[in-house]
Amino acid sequence: MIDGGNSGPEAGGGTELERFCAGARVAVLLPLPLAGAYDYLVPEGLSVAAGTFVEVPLGGRRLAGVVWGGGAEAVDTAKLKPLARTLPAPKLPEVSRRFVEWVAAYTVQPPGAVLRMVMSVPEALAAETPGRGVRLVHPQPAVRPSAERARVLAAAGDGQARSIADLAQRAGCGEGVVRGLVTAGALEPVEVMASPPPRPDWQRPGRALSPAQAAAADTLRAHIDAGFAVDLLDGVPGAGKTEVYFEAVAAALARGRQVLVLLPEIALGTQWRARFADRFGAPPTEWHSDLSRGERRRTWRAVAEGRAQVIVGARSALFLPYPELGLIVVDEEHDGSFKQEDGVAYHARDMAVVRARLGEIACGLVSATPSLETLVNVRAGRYGEIALPERAGGAAPPHVEIIDLRRQAPAKGAFVAPPLRAALREALAAGRQALLFLNRRGYAPLTLCRVCGHRLHCPSCTAWLVEHRLIGRLQCHHCGYSRPLPPACPACGAKDALAPVGPGVERLAEEVASFLPEARTVLATSDSLAGPAAAAELVGRIERREVDLIIGTQIIAKGYHFPLLTLVGVVDADLGLAGGDLRAAERTFQLLYQVGGRAGREAAEGGQGWVLLQTAWPEHPVIAALAAGERARFMAAEEAERRVAGMPPFGRLAALIVSARDEAQADAAAQALARAAPLAAGGAGNAGAAAGVRILGPAPAPLALLRGRHRRRLLAIAPRAFPLSRFIHDWVAATPLPSTVRLQIDIDPQSFL
Repeated sequence: MIDGGNSGPEAGGGTELERFCAGARVAVLLPLPLAGAYDYLVPEGLSVAAGTFVEVPLGGRRLAGVVWGGGAEAVDTAKLKPLARTLPAPKLPEVSRRFVEWVAAYTVQPPGAVLRMVMSVPEALAAETPGRGVRLVHPQPAVRPSAERARVLAAAGDGQARSIADLAQRAGCGEGVVRGLVTAGALEPVEVMASPPPRPDWQRPGRALSPAQAAAADTLRAHIDAGFAVDLLDGVPGAGKTEVYFEAVAAALARGRQVLVLLPEIALGTQWRARFADRFGAPPTEWHSDLSRGERRRTWRAVAEGRAQVIVGARSALFLPYPELGLIVVDEEHDGSFKQEDGVAYHARDMAVVRARLGEIACGLVSATPSLETLVNVRAGRYGEIALPERAGGAAPPHVEIIDLRRQAPAKGAFVAPPLRAALREALAAGRQALLFLNRRGYAPLTLCRVCGHRLHCPSCTAWLVEHRLIGRLQCHHCGYSRPLPPACPACGAKDALAPVGPGVERLAEEVASFLPEARTVLATSDSLAGPAAAAELVGRIERREVDLIIGTQIIAKGYHFPLLTLVGVVDADLGLAGGDLRAAERTFQLLYQVGGRAGREAAEGGQGWVLLQTAWPEHPVIAALAAGERARFMAAEEAERRVAGMPPFGRLAALIVSARDEAQADAAAQALARAAPLAAGGAGNAGAAAGVRILGPAPAPLALLRGRHRRRLLAIAPRAFPLSRFIHDWVAATPLPSTVRLQIDIDPQSFL
């Protein structure tokens, strides 16, 4: 757990004032998983500073890297190669270099692997060149009309040349629509320089705030440019938390500082961006994987040059090179999407706190269901707390009702219980909207043979294949493997014997169509909302009242505000409670509390909201707490259990996952790692043993086969104050593994699959 304390490196390889002239040796860090920086010589006629992006020879290649400081004098000067050239990009700020080193030390990864996340767009280091743009053609030819094309032509009506991306953004459509108008002759291609990022107007007045919101905004504003501070903005769904922290954003902009807002899901930003543009008169600068390569290049450069003032993005936006960062906001701070599992395993919420401390700036953590880690930090006085316990506008919290499936079971072959069916009919008859929630994509999570019992599984993972009937495929949700549904059982050859088991959202939609045939229904999953454009289109349809019933997974469970949505039905409230994940109860409570918070957010539109939870386990503490509205009591009980067990946030965990194509090799490597654990008498781990460090495993991971690799896991459990990262570093460094074996280190793991 990160608390903003002083653990980890405190200084990078060089300060902003260090300059190195011809003949000097410099350390250059490359974006590669190497042991450290390499030394080079500064050639005649060149002078570089720490943070300068340079091109250097490495083997037969030329690679871009960063001058990290002075050389180490460990290699004879005559053997050093000179820098090839400097690159025309702003220097990497000193605070960014310290951040790279801190993250590398904490996650037990080479600094170059972290630097690779900073240098994720190598082409951004080159000088800007004209790109492809478009301009309106006069006179206009006749083109096939559509609403999207009309918006594009209206946005291009001033005759200015714009990039395709800029014009598409102004028109609120995809770039394909713009390219189609080029093909149709309505737009002509021209060369253009990248448009400057829009400048949000911090002087525009925001919405009127309630007294509680105004007081919360005052607290956040007071911490801008006042040094390092972390505040938890803890408000119920619909409390107006976004409008509150927008005031802090305005305060940072007024002081000429950049702002970073992290959101857990790309699709979640659809309504957020609209609210931001309404508040500040311009959209924010976006950073996420759905951007084109050219958009990422322009954004990276605009951030590095300080021209991009407000950046909203996914977790990787944290590693952009901000020269004037003054505020970080982590919205939905509890969300599991902030944890990166592959490569450098880090939690963006925790690293945001570290980045704020290194830069001596403010950080706001925002949630209606804060993580236990954050709540413990608040009680310890490390973080401030700002509470918004009531919904904005006087709306009442939703009424939660439990449907005990042991007494009110659905009909045979159905999954929606009679009380929920009746509630859906009533809500839709009254002209309201409803949400049916099930956190399972596809049609059915399992397909088996009725004759021999064979279950269709992924050939590369320890996972069942999920039927996606809308596309006629079976898919693995872990590795992406896909195949058609076979006509006969692969095991016994029986034809027409394969049957779906259990419901996914597609199967719910099929059932709903049978008892609500007139309902205008839409699916909201990561399959149907593949990016911001698809999410924006769905949100628009819901807001225009073109949708009666949303059937969705967790992608629709948080952040959205639909005034007419007054009923939320959860089909399987128990889903997620089983298994050995220590956070299973907390996550399930957070997810169901959040999805329930979509109901009845505006009293003037639909009255009090209703949440119906279908469960076969009504006595479970999570279900009981949701029904009684007792978040504080539930979290206190969860905290007490973790404290007794020494589990996070009262203890530390580190996972070591060994994987190999050959199962025997994976077993051998995991056993070798276990034998080398520095806990034996006389070994490097005496201090670890004395401090109460325990090593569990090796054991097969729950996903023992993933993407064709056999996986074995070891788990280190340590007291909270123990230097676990250093312990893992020394352990791994003393245990060489074959090149065919991979070792994934995950400090503070969130997933145990």
